[in-house]
Amino acid sequence: MASESITSTEYIKHHLQNLTFGKLPDGSLGLAQDPEQAKAMGFWAINLDTLGFAFLLGILFLFFFSRVAKRATDNVPGGAQNFIEWIIEFIDNSVRGSFSGRNAMVAPLALTIFIWIFLMNLMDLVPVDYLPVLAHSLGLPFLKVVPTTDPNATFGMSIAVFVLVVFYSIKVKGVGGFAGELALQPFSSNNLIIKTLFIPINLFLEGVNLIAKPVSLSLRLFGNMYAGEMIFILLAIMGGSWAAASVGGSSVLFGSQVLLSLGWAIFHILIITLQAFIFMTLTIVYLDMAHQEHH
Repeated sequence: MASESITSTEYIKHHLQNLTFGKLPDGSLGLAQDPEQAKAMGFWAINLDTLGFAFLLGILFLFFFSRVAKRATDNVPGGAQNFIEWIIEFIDNSVRGSFSGRNAMVAPLALTIFIWIFLMNLMDLVPVDYLPVLAHSLGLPFLKVVPTTDPNATFGMSIAVFVLVVFYSIKVKGVGGFAGELALQPFSSNNLIIKTLFIPINLFLEGVNLIAKPVSLSLRLFGNMYAGEMIFILLAIMGGSWAAASVGGSSVLFGSQVLLSLGWAIFHILIITLQAFIFMTLTIVYLDMAHQEHH
């Protein structure tokens, strides 16, 4: 796309637009050819690139871990087995440190969340033009390769965590216990009349606190990854502008852009790992809160 004579604004919009499938203005189903068509498709539109890359990376994760598990040995382990065991030990220590209940599902869930989100975030290190240009040559109008820069993906994961939190809150505390937790905290009184007056206030405060969990999970991940993708795109535009404007010092300018991109990429490795870790840790903490009974 960089080779085409388009403005910087058009370049940015193109790279931030998903490959959207839905109902076209003529009533047929197909791919949106511009952002306006994608917006007009409404709620039932599907971002094919987000789903495709997310599922592909999930399958890659499962294939690699299952392959290593089948070949695991008690003798001298290979590099892949050492790496997997180190990750599992790291996740296990994180769960033991943050989760006080008893639930065999939490550790596998934490492992899945951490690795899956890390792999999706890692796509941000693929040069911004490579895959979109390849997709364009195949006739696809858009291709957004980082699933976590799509709020639909981050909200989908956070809503799944939210459903688990509500499910285990009701399972552990019962319907009455869960309702009491929402209606009788944080303000309470031994006086029945005052306690009754506190109920709507408590419901509002605890309801906001409950809804804020999936919202904060999704927006934190989306915001950080979207910002990182924007910086990579701006660096690509900067490099293209320098190359177009330079005559004799093109090698120096090119070297400067490479250093800038490399520096941001190295720093971004920390960001993508940290975001996966934060999402995993908050999931563990929220599930731990769901397993705690308040008397």
